[in-house]
Amino acid sequence: MSIEVSALKSDSFGRIALMRGERGLFVRRDLAHVPLWLRLPAWWLARREARGLQAVTGLEAVPQLLGWDGRRLDRSYMDGAAMYQRPPRGDLAYFREARRLLQALHRRGVAHNDLAKEANWLVLADGRPGIIDFQLAVRGDPRSRWMRLLAREDLRHLLKHKRTYCPEALTPVERRVLKRHSWVREAWFATGKPVYRFVTRRLLKWEDNEGQGPKP
Repeated sequence: MSIEVSALKSDSFGRIALMRGERGLFVRRDLAHVPLWLRLPAWWLARREARGLQAVTGLEAVPQLLGWDGRRLDRSYMDGAAMYQRPPRGDLAYFREARRLLQALHRRGVAHNDLAKEANWLVLADGRPGIIDFQLAVRGDPRSRWMRLLAREDLRHLLKHKRTYCPEALTPVERRVLKRHSWVREAWFATGKPVYRFVTRRLLKWEDNEGQGPKP
């Protein structure tokens, strides 16, 4: 039997809560209260997250999939705070470890695809980086051109956070990576992002502030 400890987030795509069960604390995404017209995309996103987590089973600093039954997704709990809540200012070790974590992810054939959001980067209790929220993760052959392109975009997002919190540690190569914009980014800003903003702000009436927490 599981009991809810606290609600973590609730939006049109499901309710996320911290739970306690026989195995201790874990996190549950529950689609039970998703509006009827959003159930299909909510289910699709949750299934995508489950498959992404399956691909990184055993990898440290990412959630482990505990269960997915088509309505509830359970994953392991990670003790930490979002990057915007506990900024790693001047912490070069954090960003070095974050890059190693990304490389491990990409070797598994997984591109996270949503790392521009600080809410998806954790600063764990011991100061190490963690990555959560695999709803938009893409799986594929890590040697393919498409996956290498997505991997570079993941890296660019990490380097943008490094530029914010540890700018003096950016290397010349990293600065060049930041200046090199892929066609994926350009296409997103030209087409995808306006649609995303219209759906989330006009239709769903919520705004994630680019994953940096609520606006004051």
